[in-house]
Amino acid sequence: MCGIIGITGRDDAVDGIVAGLQRLEYRGYDSAGIVVGGQELAYLKRAGKLSNLTAALEDEPTAGRIGIGHTRWATHGAPNDVNAHPHLDPSGRVAVVHNGIIENYQALRASLGDDVTFASETDTEVAAHLVARELAAQTTPDLLAAVRTVVAQLEGAFSLCFVAVDDPDTIVVAKHEAPLIVAHADGVGYCASDVAALIAHTRDVAALLDGQIARITPEGYEVVDVDGNAVEPHRYSVDWDLDAAEKQGYDHFMLKEIHEQPQAVADTLRDRLADGRLHLDELRSDEGEIARIDKVFILACGTSLHSGMVTKLAIEHWAGIPVEVEVASEFRYRDPILSEHTLVIAISQSGETSDTIAAANHARDQRAPVIALVNVVGSTLAREADGVLYTHAGPEVAVASTKAFTTQIVGGLLLGLYLAQQRGRMYSSEIGDILQRLQRIPAALEQVLELDPQVANLAERYQDAPYTMFIGRHTGLPIAYEGALKLKEISYLHAEAFPAGEMKHGPIALIEEGSLVVALAPAGHVFGKMVSNIQEVRARGAAVLAIGTEGSVSDLKAHADHVLTLPEAPHELAGPVLSVVPLQLFSYHVATARGEDVDQPRNLAKTVTVE
Repeated sequence: MCGIIGITGRDDAVDGIVAGLQRLEYRGYDSAGIVVGGQELAYLKRAGKLSNLTAALEDEPTAGRIGIGHTRWATHGAPNDVNAHPHLDPSGRVAVVHNGIIENYQALRASLGDDVTFASETDTEVAAHLVARELAAQTTPDLLAAVRTVVAQLEGAFSLCFVAVDDPDTIVVAKHEAPLIVAHADGVGYCASDVAALIAHTRDVAALLDGQIARITPEGYEVVDVDGNAVEPHRYSVDWDLDAAEKQGYDHFMLKEIHEQPQAVADTLRDRLADGRLHLDELRSDEGEIARIDKVFILACGTSLHSGMVTKLAIEHWAGIPVEVEVASEFRYRDPILSEHTLVIAISQSGETSDTIAAANHARDQRAPVIALVNVVGSTLAREADGVLYTHAGPEVAVASTKAFTTQIVGGLLLGLYLAQQRGRMYSSEIGDILQRLQRIPAALEQVLELDPQVANLAERYQDAPYTMFIGRHTGLPIAYEGALKLKEISYLHAEAFPAGEMKHGPIALIEEGSLVVALAPAGHVFGKMVSNIQEVRARGAAVLAIGTEGSVSDLKAHADHVLTLPEAPHELAGPVLSVVPLQLFSYHVATARGEDVDQPRNLAKTVTVE
C-alpha cells in the first residue's frame, strides 16, 4: 500500500527521499508528500502522481539533512492535497506519515477536546496531535518517549514515521501489522516500508517486529518495545542489487519481469535435491509430523490464490492429502475446522499481505502448523510461519504479478513432492525423476517467449473487445482465472473466467458476436472436452483464441480462430507455468495498445497491507 522513506544525516536528504519514493511507486498510490526538518518543518504534498510533487519541489526548493516522504493510498479521506501525507500538528512542530489504519482515531480525536482543529479528514493526523501534546508536557523533549506513549493508545494496523522540531536529527518509527524496515550506513540513518527504497544505500537492513519502536539518528538506530525495553528486530541482508530493480532496456517493468521468468524458475528449482532427497529451505518438519497431516488448507489472495489452485492439484495427486483452497480474507470469519493435524500453506509474494497474515495467525492459534510460500526474505509471513519455502523470483516491481506467480506454481509443485516424500507416497527415484524433468521448464519458457510477436498482433486486433471470457479445465482452470485477472488489472477491459464444463450452466448466455474466448487447451486427459466447449462458444459467434501444445494443435486449428502453440510441458502439472505466459503477454500488449499505465494500474497496489 502506502510507501514510506525517511533519511537523517544526509545533506541531500530531499533528493534521496524523492529517489526512494520513485522506487516505491509500484506499490500503488494516489498522492505524495515530503517534510524536511530543521528549525522548522517545511513540507509539500500533492495529489496524483509523484511527478506532481517533484514539479512542486522545483518551484519551491526544499533542503535539509533530515526528512520523511510518503506515497499515499487513500483510506480515510479523499485523495487530494489536504489529505496527502505528511500531517502536522497545529503548531507545525510534529509531522507524521503513516501506512495502515488507526481504527480508534475518532475516539482519540474526541479525547483531544473540541477546541482542537483538524486540517484533514484522515485518521493519521490524530497521531501528530497526540505526539505534539506529549512533547509539550515533557521537561526535556524526547520524541521516542512521546511516540511510545501514543502508540500504546492506538488500535489497528500501522507503520508510523515521525519527525519533530524539538528533537532534531531524529526519526522515530513504530510498527504494528504493517511492514517497516530500518538501516544505517555511512553516517546516515534510514527507514522505509520496502527495501527497494533503500537498496541504493545499503543491503543490510532490519525489519521491525510488531510492537517495536525505533529511534533513528545519523549515529545509528535503537529499537525498543512500547515499555522502553531494548529489543532485537529481524536483521538480514538483501541478495539483489539496484540493477535488479531497474528496467534494463525494457519499456516496462512488467515486460522485463515476464522475460525474467526462465531465470526465476531456474533459481527456484536450484539445489533442491541432495543425497537423493528433496530439501526445501526452512520447512523444519519431520516425517512423523507430516505423516499425521490429514488435511491441507491453502490460503492466498488474488494471483497467489490461482497458484494455490495448482498447488492443490499437485498435493492431492502426489501426496494423497485432501486440500481446500481458501480466499485468505474470508478464512477466519467462517469458523474453519483446524487441528494440529491440519497443514496450512499461506502464499504471498511480498509476505506482507494483511489478510493472508491474519488468516495464517488464526490457523496457528488453532495449533495448525503453517508453511509460508513467499518471495521476500525477512517478510512478516516468512518470520511468523512454522516453515518457509522461498520462491527466489527476485524483486517484482510491476503491480501485476508475473514471475512471482510462475515461481509460486513451481514452489507448489515442490511442496507436493516434498509432502509425498515425507509421507512415503513416492520413491526417491520417482521424485528425482520428476525434479529432473522440471529442470526443463526454463528452456521451455524461453520457447514460449518467442511467441511475443504473434501475441502482440492478436492484442492489437482484440484491444477493444467488449467482453473476453477465459475457459479451462483441470490445470487450465487456474490459468483461465489468472488470464482474466491480468487483463482486468492493466487494461480495464471486462474479462471473466469459468470452468469450461460450467458453460452451459449459465455463462454461455454472455457469448455474442464480437466476444473473445480464450481457451486453455493443452494436450491431456481433458483435451477432448475442451474441444467440445470451444465448438459451443464459436457456434454462438465468439472468436476463439486457443492456447495449445504441440500434441493438440492439429485438432485445435479446425475449431479455433487463432492458436498459440506451446512446447509440451515436462509434466502435466507443470503445464500452467508455460500456458500462463501468453496470457501475460496478451494482457501486456492489450494495455500498451490502449495507452494504459502498465506498471501502475489505477486503484491497485502491489501489496495489500490493510484489510
